[in-house]
Amino acid sequence: MKITKESIIGDVLDMDRGTAEFFLEIGMHCLGCPSARGESIEEACEVHGTDADELVEKINAYLASKE
Repeated sequence: MKITKESIIGDVLDMDRGTAEFFLEIGMHCLGCPSARGESIEEACEVHGTDADELVEKINAYLASKE
């Protein structure tokens, strides 16, 4: 599965729990709360003042390394 800025955080975490480290790394420590799990990567990055493209790139590289 290719992750995009529109991907829902909860779906990404459900697909591979190891992706949590990338969200935690940029200050998203509320990964278990319902609103965080239901928002897109882009929405979360806007709230946390981080670059969504950079986060998506890191997550996709991590997932590709596991194939």
